[in-house]
Amino acid sequence: FNSLNHDMTLAEFKFIWYMEYSHRMWGRVVGLAYILPAAYFWRRGWLSRPLKGCVLALCGLVCFQGLLGWYMVKSGLEEKPDSYDIPRVSQYRLAAHLGSALVLYSASLWTGLSLLLPRHKLPETHQLLRLRQYAHGTTALIFLTALSGAFVAGLDAGLVYNSFPKMGERWIPDDLLAFSPVLRNIFENPTTVQFDHRILGIASVTAVTALYLFSRKIPLPRRTRMAVTSLLAVACMQ
Repeated sequence: FNSLNHDMTLAEFKFIWYMEYSHRMWGRVVGLAYILPAAYFWRRGWLSRPLKGCVLALCGLVCFQGLLGWYMVKSGLEEKPDSYDIPRVSQYRLAAHLGSALVLYSASLWTGLSLLLPRHKLPETHQLLRLRQYAHGTTALIFLTALSGAFVAGLDAGLVYNSFPKMGERWIPDDLLAFSPVLRNIFENPTTVQFDHRILGIASVTAVTALYLFSRKIPLPRRTRMAVTSLLAVACMQ
């Protein structure tokens, strides 16, 4: 309020306060949804030894995710001496918070599907191995794109240029490498952060499309084909 939003009303403050409060409460509910059933199933002896390791890892990741959230918010409340910048959380901590959430979600989904659905035993052909490797590479690219989005959010980089595919009147903006040293631009220059996010987003959609086209040449189970088609549909919608 003192640094930026001098005209904020009490009602407007309550709106953002309840958004933050709801997010924290929801996070705690998610934590209980992991830990309480895990303790119950463990006590009843329903978990195999490998599954116990998965459960411990997931519950540990839930707790770590909560700590990262606190650590992230803390960065937005710290006084920055000799700085007149807009108060905001650290983009590095925001990316770490989002990244750990994506890992937690993916690991939970993978563990759940492994328990619910029997694994297909397919012949390890050269084409299938290539498809699997390409799928892993595409996953890494999508993960990197999502993390770059956290840097966009943390730096308000989405407000710098609002035209596409060009950025303003240029394909490559003049201030792309304005910071020194050069590496700093990737993480702290709003223009570079938005530029990188655009490139990564286009690359992700291209990779997903190529994965889909390659999968069409291979005889795959119906469930796998549905997964690849759904991935393409979600990528286009995103």
